[in-house]
Amino acid sequence: MKHSEEQTVYYGLINMDDWSIYLAVSQEGLCYVGSHGAGIEEMEAWFKKNRPKASLIDDSDKISIYADQLVDYLNGERKVFNLPVDLIGTPFQDAVWKSLQNIPFGEKLTYTDIAEQIGKPKSVRAVGSAIGANPVLIIVPCHRVISKGGKMAGYRGGIPMKKRLLGLESFYSHREISYQRKS
Repeated sequence: MKHSEEQTVYYGLINMDDWSIYLAVSQEGLCYVGSHGAGIEEMEAWFKKNRPKASLIDDSDKISIYADQLVDYLNGERKVFNLPVDLIGTPFQDAVWKSLQNIPFGEKLTYTDIAEQIGKPKSVRAVGSAIGANPVLIIVPCHRVISKGGKMAGYRGGIPMKKRLLGLESFYSHREISYQRKS
């Protein structure tokens, strides 16, 4: 699917504890995860720029399976996502996003590490740009990428959100997680 094709996209808002995140799902899978607290305007602007022919429909039932896994992650009950994602990017962006999905829960890599993993060791800045274009925050874990010196570098969701996600993963990374849900 190309970004210029018409498609129906369903969206909803996760409000959990003090997290507030918009999700959007196409027929192919999760295609957008918003920044914490950003509001619907961020999502609408992203779709206007990246998928201008998408029709956005508010439907929390259509996003529920995606929302459930994200809530489980935010509660420390999930370390791995098994959701289809619908990413539309350049071949370079696709390579970077695939590499990000291989960073284990609770671990961090540098932009240089990612550039080397995709076989483009001199493309560190381009890797940073591709990471910044990641439409599916958390699920494609760009928050796990830091600068060479260990500093927090840019993040679409903002540095406070990045620090919070890394803190959550650090806290839960050594705990055994049960996937049984309470009825």
